[in-house]
Amino acid sequence: MTNSIHPAALPADKLLAACQVTRTRRSGPGGQHRNKVETAVVIEHTPTGLVAEAGERRSQNENRTVAIFRLRLKLAVEVRFECAAPFQPSPLWRSRCRGGKISVSSEHDNFPAILAEALDVSASCGHDLKAAAAILECTPSQLTKLLQQEPRAMAVVNDAREKQGLYRLK
Repeated sequence: MTNSIHPAALPADKLLAACQVTRTRRSGPGGQHRNKVETAVVIEHTPTGLVAEAGERRSQNENRTVAIFRLRLKLAVEVRFECAAPFQPSPLWRSRCRGGKISVSSEHDNFPAILAEALDVSASCGHDLKAAAAILECTPSQLTKLLQQEPRAMAVVNDAREKQGLYRLK
């Protein structure tokens, strides 16, 4: 990717500018309102083809917010940016990482952007988490805990490590 900002870190309006949003109906619990009103939202990120959707809530706005978050997570896990040397952690990363400890919940709005930065740095270090943690100014165990919050991210790291003959992380 040539853009300097990872798509998972873009504000919602800028991210949606690169997406196709579809509203649809979903069946299931929720009664007549759910079956008659197009409250489900499907978002496709056009440059990557990644799709996220949400339809479990009765409000279209709530489903849109959930679908955007799910799309950001998918982008964080599946899209890699090269880290140019010398790499400096982003202001967002620095605000969430102090004294080597990363403070972010997997439900927090900034989680996908933080995860994307961690995965980008990890990939640039050949998935050597000790080297990546040094660049990100956190401990390797904190970086591992961050990745463990999103099982797909951990799977990506472990698959890449396995291909390089490195042991899988737990």
